[in-house]
Amino acid sequence: MKDYLDNINKAFESRARLGIMSVLMVEEKVDFNTLKENLQLTDGNLASHLRALEEAQYIQVEKQFVGRKPKTTYQATESGKTAFHEHLNALEQLILNNRKDE
Repeated sequence: MKDYLDNINKAFESRARLGIMSVLMVEEKVDFNTLKENLQLTDGNLASHLRALEEAQYIQVEKQFVGRKPKTTYQATESGKTAFHEHLNALEQLILNNRKDE
């Protein structure tokens, strides 16, 4: 196998996690409802994917109250950013190395 395949990260294989990390690479912090709306996921589905990324230490969670309402925000950690970049680079190499020139 090619070396770049070693950098394909299983944590980012699902469409939801790929979407979460893509948003967090562009925005410094994003709240739960924004992620839910942008990615068109249910509360439970989004929460389970966020939990998996948090357990992998790819995202950081901040919970606070604004007034009397809870607000949860997420941001990518440095290790999450690095892992995501490596994953994207590996996917790009996979595509480029297997592309048939027309």
